[in-house]
Amino acid sequence: MGQSSRTPRKVAVLMGGPSAEREVSLSSGRECATALRGEGYEVVELDAGSDLCARLVQTSPDVVFNALHGRWGEDGCVQGMLEWLRIPYTHSGVLSSALAMDKQRSKEVYRAAGLPVVESVIVDKSEVEARHVLTPPYVVKPNNEGSSVGIYIVHEAANGPPKLGADMPAQVMVEQYVPGRELTTTVVGDRAVSVTDIITDGWYDYAAKYAPGGSRHEIPAKVPEEIFELCLDYALRAHRALGCRGVSRTDFRWDESKGAAGLFLLETNTQPGMTPTSLVPEQAGELGMSFGELCAWMVEDASCDR
Repeated sequence: MGQSSRTPRKVAVLMGGPSAEREVSLSSGRECATALRGEGYEVVELDAGSDLCARLVQTSPDVVFNALHGRWGEDGCVQGMLEWLRIPYTHSGVLSSALAMDKQRSKEVYRAAGLPVVESVIVDKSEVEARHVLTPPYVVKPNNEGSSVGIYIVHEAANGPPKLGADMPAQVMVEQYVPGRELTTTVVGDRAVSVTDIITDGWYDYAAKYAPGGSRHEIPAKVPEEIFELCLDYALRAHRALGCRGVSRTDFRWDESKGAAGLFLLETNTQPGMTPTSLVPEQAGELGMSFGELCAWMVEDASCDR
């Protein structure tokens, strides 16, 4: 799968950046850079700061591998800059990235596509702290962050509304809590790959995602065939409805007591984690793709929207 038979393409791997997910992005970016070098590409690693545009012009890559996570790198901003520079890049384009990063607006797209989502509202942080906006149990989270940053679960037994941290935005999403299992499905190109059951001792929060031993992944998930097929169907429909390209990962909650009626989409990640043990590379392995082959496929699939 390497590029040894011709002049290697120069790939700029974007990582780091200013978001709350900087450390995760650095990990993803370094792993992808190493894998791409192993596939025969010429790789330049760029920590995305305020001078990124100038550094890209100076570097003049053939392709950008976008390993950024969170705001600015995942919400259409850096994608817009790459469109302006006319540099092909991996993952989704400007509109798809912006839609998927905005949880409430992506839910509106899901609903229009006939996909199941739970009730949620966008309200001021002060209102959430003053009263129960929804009947407990419910979840409070930022509307435009990933990696379970800033998640609060308000249980039925809660004495009152939550006290939110100072780092929470002025407006937050309040969403009905769905008990049960955390499932996820990757789409590569135009194919939904598999279903992973993410098993933790509690909520799948930031620590569960990234701390050693915080969670374990069962792939393929041991769920009824109907649920497995629905995850594949819903993930591909979500990918298409949002206009995603390349790789995406859609997350679900499934309340086993309700069967198919208990399966709900939470969100679609257009820039999912990319280390060899991340969810997407694990599922790509089900297609017989190594981590390096997956990264190389993404580079060859890179494009501009316009």
